[in-house]
Amino acid sequence: MDTILHLDHVFQYNDLMGVETLHPLVSVVDFSQLQTTVRSQLNMFGFYAVFLKEVNCGDLIYGRQTYDYQAGTLVCLAPGQLFGVKDDGRPHRPQGWALLFHPDLLRGTELGRNIGRYTFFSYEVREALHLSEQERQTVIDCMRNILHELQHAIDQHSRTLIVNNIEMLLNYCTRFYDRQFLTRSQVANKDILARFERILNDYFRSDLPQTLGLPSVRYCAGELCLSPNYFGDLVKRETGRTAQEHIRLKLIDTSKELLFDRQHTVSDVAYRLGFKYPAHFTRLFKQVVGCSPNEYRTVN
Repeated sequence: MDTILHLDHVFQYNDLMGVETLHPLVSVVDFSQLQTTVRSQLNMFGFYAVFLKEVNCGDLIYGRQTYDYQAGTLVCLAPGQLFGVKDDGRPHRPQGWALLFHPDLLRGTELGRNIGRYTFFSYEVREALHLSEQERQTVIDCMRNILHELQHAIDQHSRTLIVNNIEMLLNYCTRFYDRQFLTRSQVANKDILARFERILNDYFRSDLPQTLGLPSVRYCAGELCLSPNYFGDLVKRETGRTAQEHIRLKLIDTSKELLFDRQHTVSDVAYRLGFKYPAHFTRLFKQVVGCSPNEYRTVN
């Protein structure tokens, strides 16, 4: 099994690549300027990283997934994620760019408070960002702006300008991801939605609610081999509703069917759907339908 190298600090990655550390909490690496070759390896990062690779790297380890990583792809990682290529015993000269920034850089900033909304920071996302040539140039320009600021003498404005430029890059990534969702094959997206519907139908027809409880977004995403974040974004963009809202509506529709069988009490229906407490089912039903399960039975 390949050894995992834990890199908790930005300077550790810089030392590995043989580049100077200009700031303890942030670094931009232009791989074309590297003076030495490096060996492929698996890294566990303690900081955020944005990689733009310009060559086909073969089978890339991205969290728990393996996929073919091609040129012109952007990958974003949050602290604690695994990333790299298995060591084939040969030295390599990587091409592209990397932006690394430690969470401490963001403390007390607007970006620090909102970093969670950049949902593409997830190692389970198998859909990395594939850039057009114009988008690629925009990313590189943002990297160069941050590098230029790092090369400037540190003053009272440095942190603000660096963080603002990082936020600009992440906002561009959000725009490009939105474009990727829109330009993806509509057939592929519709197929995922259809499979999502089948997963929910099969779930409620099985004994899973009694063993696992209510179906979750994470469970459905896992059945589709997608991360919860990516799956949630796709469903929201395609339907205008969140994945959790879809699950809730399916839950209510299924409960209405079960309530028609008057041999089962409301408590029986609640437990059959995966609720631990019937009162929670009654509360949700009334919130969505506008009446209690018993009242629904009376008028139907």
